[in-house]
Amino acid sequence: MTQTPQQREETLTIFQKGASGRRAFQCPQIDVPPAGGELLPGRFRRSAPPRLPEVSEPEIVRHYVRLSKRNFDLDSGFYPLGSCTMKHNPRLHERVAALAGHARLHPLQDPERAQGALELMWNLQQALAEISGLPHVSLQPSAGSHGELAGVLLTRAYHEAKGEHRHKVLTPDTAHGTNPATVTMAGLEVVKVATNSDGGVDVEDLRAKADGDVACLMLTNPNTLGLFDPNIAEIAEIVHGVGATLYYDGANLNAVMGISRPGDMGFDIVHFNLHKSFTQPHGGGGPGSGPIAVSDRIAPFLPRPLVVRSEDGAFDLNHDSPTSSKSIGRLRGFQGNYGCFVRAYAYICSLGADGLKDASETAVLNANYLLARLKDKNAHPPVAEYLPLAYGELCLHEFVLSGGPMKRALQIKTLDLAKRLLDFGFHPPTVYFPLLVEEALMVEPTETETKETLDAFADAIAQILREAETDGPEVAQNAPYTTPVRRLDEVAAAKHPVIRQAL
Repeated sequence: MTQTPQQREETLTIFQKGASGRRAFQCPQIDVPPAGGELLPGRFRRSAPPRLPEVSEPEIVRHYVRLSKRNFDLDSGFYPLGSCTMKHNPRLHERVAALAGHARLHPLQDPERAQGALELMWNLQQALAEISGLPHVSLQPSAGSHGELAGVLLTRAYHEAKGEHRHKVLTPDTAHGTNPATVTMAGLEVVKVATNSDGGVDVEDLRAKADGDVACLMLTNPNTLGLFDPNIAEIAEIVHGVGATLYYDGANLNAVMGISRPGDMGFDIVHFNLHKSFTQPHGGGGPGSGPIAVSDRIAPFLPRPLVVRSEDGAFDLNHDSPTSSKSIGRLRGFQGNYGCFVRAYAYICSLGADGLKDASETAVLNANYLLARLKDKNAHPPVAEYLPLAYGELCLHEFVLSGGPMKRALQIKTLDLAKRLLDFGFHPPTVYFPLLVEEALMVEPTETETKETLDAFADAIAQILREAETDGPEVAQNAPYTTPVRRLDEVAAAKHPVIRQAL
């Protein structure tokens, strides 16, 4: 069958387009003679021109626009990725971050000439300290997982300073997958803590495993089931009772901003995901930002340098202090991903304390509204019979459904449902996590989605189930149909990535 021009364009790489000698821009000839001879010694120059595409400017523009349309993104549709808080990134914050004073500031600039940037970082630290209920903040970590690593390294340094070498870190079986990976990277041992029938930490199992060799308990509250643990005060008492620290995974902070504070719950260390709760774009794997806040007893071990303010109001980077010898050192080359700080601080200033609280309350409301739609007993088909709520009756910012009944009754798996949702214009929710839920489907709508979007998502799930009832499971099993690629071998792609095309 003859291809249309559009179809042919889709099959060509940028190297296969254009023609010899074609240019988008031609640099003028240098009319200033180089001082002292050649600009670049001959031994450093190419013997042949680089093999680059020779294309016009319209071809370049169309190439990148076409590539952008091959991906699903938050600007294209609903992105209910559980535990990732994929909410709208306000364009105002992008404009602020793009101001020349922010975007063109060199990281090696002398602090005396970067007072505005340091003041912004200082103010962001103060805001995060207030939000978390913990007084000391470092902005250095580059992502949530990097913040986790910092937190565990801080815990290890805290115990070693007391002459203790503890080896175990407790993590619930609902923990994010990065938690055990972080513990292993820090050279410590993961010990799993069970979940009780209500979806919270099994306090008796925790009590049995909390001993003098435990360095820390890593916990997120609300947890990945979208449930706030009512036993948090007792949990903190057990952990602190054996001399361990309590670490807060801040991935789910979007549910409690301005409502409750980890520090008030008894946590010693918190990491924030600026690219989740505070609208910094996720960026396709980076950059992110994972600042950490800590209590007084952990503060001496924070990474250096710290952003400080002197008595005369000037800002500086403090590399040395009476306790700097206890620091875990630098976590990265400079002070953090500064553009993330600008966007996050703009978000906090835009909303204020009342606005942050309203954002969390709306996120919780949206999640419970969508859950109620999916639990509607009068719906056709009865979605809740195929996809029951795994734990609890209500939720906070997210909820987890079990696709086990759907798999047994309709022969479609959670993965099939997720792939079919792409044909309806929705990004799939998180699937198969947390691991303790059979055929898990984790949904987080966030506060920035409208009621109409949530209704359309619920209707799409109902229609997919209806298709399976009437037309058989093959429709979902062979989905998606409308995406640039269909089902890929994701395991093989991860183990053997092909990062360039042979020509």
